[in-house]
Amino acid sequence: MGIVIENPGILTTVQDEGRFGYQQFGVSPAGPMDARSFRIANILAGNERGEGALEMTFQGAAIRFEEENIVAITGADMSPSIDGEPAPMYQAVKVPAGALLSFGLTNGNGCRAYLAFAGGLDIRPVMGSKSTLMRNELGGMDGRKFLKGDRIGFAGAKSSLPNMYLRRLTPETFPKKELTLRVVRGPQDCEFTEEECRNFFWYGAKITNEFDRMGCRLEREEPLRHIGDGNIITDGISFGSIQVPPNGQPIIMLADRQSTGGYTKIGSVISVDLPKLVQSMAGYKVRFIEVGIELAQELYVRQEKEFDGLEKRLNTRV
Repeated sequence: MGIVIENPGILTTVQDEGRFGYQQFGVSPAGPMDARSFRIANILAGNERGEGALEMTFQGAAIRFEEENIVAITGADMSPSIDGEPAPMYQAVKVPAGALLSFGLTNGNGCRAYLAFAGGLDIRPVMGSKSTLMRNELGGMDGRKFLKGDRIGFAGAKSSLPNMYLRRLTPETFPKKELTLRVVRGPQDCEFTEEECRNFFWYGAKITNEFDRMGCRLEREEPLRHIGDGNIITDGISFGSIQVPPNGQPIIMLADRQSTGGYTKIGSVISVDLPKLVQSMAGYKVRFIEVGIELAQELYVRQEKEFDGLEKRLNTRV
């Protein structure tokens, strides 16, 4: 037994750490858009950081529990409630059998929420991952978003976890209206003059409505100008790559991005800043700051050590 979806919300899918090793065959990694919120949810729920969880976008689901289990909710605030009573976020919470865990629309603090279940979800991995990749119809619930009536079992429901009273954090606050993203230049920044590269960092852009799990299209008042025609020999694309097609309007590539592309990439958003972007909404203004790869790596390692410390604190019996 596990959960039954009574209302799927706008876009609810299963995501784990991602599906790696298959981009050469045209299969994108998928995985969580906000990896930080996703990992924190799993840590609070006593799971491995990469265990499968639910990702909900803009409006959450209504989920009936057939069996008692402990959950953790992170990311966007969608006013979660258990049988009509407010449920805390960023905290391990026991949900009894028969209870209804409901989410509403985001209140503006972020747009993607994560729900982790202690013990994980009983979903068959496809190509080594439980992640849903809808455009390839892979993983999760038959490669699609959740529908009313869908059922998923628990892999190992739990009624208690070590240090339950410690399994709570201060909820995160996401940027509103304007955000700043740190960027490492390359690999095709040479396809722009130094003046155009300076313009990229000096002048901001606006997030358009073309913003989904594949990518985020930006709009600049002055499009970037290439030295050539903006096309390159197709090469690989990473999470956070900033493509600049011939029209000069940047696109930041996200979790469900295509595996390769033939447009110039002026830089990449560093991994620790991606949650700020994916928790933003259309109309927000974006500014970029150039940083070196050494700082990007240092910040990533610092975050991993933060997760290590949190796991140690929660899982050491006192």
